[in-house]
Amino acid sequence: MLKQRTLKSLVKATGVGLHTGQKVVMTLRPAQPGTGIVFRRLDLPSPVAIAARADAVGETRLCSCLVAGEVKVYTVEHLMSAMAGLGVDNAYVDLDGPEVPIMDGSAAPFALLIKQAGLEEQDAAKRFLKVNKRIEARDGDKWAALEPYDGFKLTFSIVYTHPVIARSNSTLTVDFAQTSYLSEVARARTYGFMQDVEDLRESGLALGGGLDNAVVLDEFRVLNAEGLRFADEFIRHKVLDAIGDLYLLGSPLLAAFSAHKSGHALNNRLLLALLADPSAVEAVTFDRAEEAPAGVLGMLRQLQV
Repeated sequence: MLKQRTLKSLVKATGVGLHTGQKVVMTLRPAQPGTGIVFRRLDLPSPVAIAARADAVGETRLCSCLVAGEVKVYTVEHLMSAMAGLGVDNAYVDLDGPEVPIMDGSAAPFALLIKQAGLEEQDAAKRFLKVNKRIEARDGDKWAALEPYDGFKLTFSIVYTHPVIARSNSTLTVDFAQTSYLSEVARARTYGFMQDVEDLRESGLALGGGLDNAVVLDEFRVLNAEGLRFADEFIRHKVLDAIGDLYLLGSPLLAAFSAHKSGHALNNRLLLALLADPSAVEAVTFDRAEEAPAGVLGMLRQLQV
């Protein structure tokens, strides 16, 4: 059968939070089958654990933030994207601060940490969520949808008037039956605009942002000396974010995701709509690897156990 995976050993990293600007130490640890991805704030008088689930998302301005009472964990989406991309089912994420470190603004450093820790299979079936009918969420001209699909595919479109972004691809489809998460998605960095920085910082956001952890644009050009990693790095990062947000369902999807101008808030609304309709989704497992869709096997091959 296709089995659940966890980390072989613990691994640590230190960085700053993109929005809080606080230095934080993060430790990724193995977890038992059925645990899922669980974030733990260890800097509090009594440690608080928050499972990475769609119904725990309490804030969505420029990130997906998990909330339990007064306790928050900001910017989980890049790490969650790497967990999904490398097929990690169960892990603890220990933090000594309120935000996952931004690293270089992409999911690649998290993927490297997972590779350093290694993966091991567990004696439990890997659980997938199979979408059985179209579910969508809309907000004006923005929308996101999930539809039945024998694998995992994402199609995203964006609209910007900025000259650099306008010259790049505005639509991208990634089907993991043919596409490598590590080489085609994980390295795409988050991005922002200089003209927005002052307003964001007055709102307590982007306090740790800079040219070393984001693609930054002025009115005409990219300010990073090294330029872009992909000609269409902007839309690739939107796909990266969506993968992380979708993994807040707690299991990998068998579905086609499509979206136009969507972000964390709309992605989360879509997940909640899916979970609210029992007929729209079912849990499935595979007794033999050959029974699994090609897209599933493609994702699991990203890092052999």
